Amino acid sequence: MNTDKLIHKANQIASFFRSYPDDQAITGIHDHLVAFWTPGMRSALVAVTRQDGHSIDPLVAKALITFEPGKSPSEKEVSGPATIGDLGSDAG
Repeated sequence: MNTDKLIHKANQIASFFRSYPDDQAITGIHDHLVAFWTPGMRSALVAVTRQDGHSIDPLVAKALITFEPGKSPSEKEVSGPATIGDLGSDAG
């Protein structure tokens, strides 16, 4: 995917989060990029962000530089049997 398309898509994500407070918008953008974009797409966007004259929304730029790369936020809510703890199961 070329960088113009990446910028366009990232800016669309920022448009969605524009009505949120900045800290929530930045977190939401970051989580979306980590969950749904490949590492290569994110790396290309970071490289463009570091260049002068780019058209990346400032919220996207902040989301890219504010957070360390991490696990997908979609994995945050998933827990296996090892993490259930003392609650046990109500099955059966």
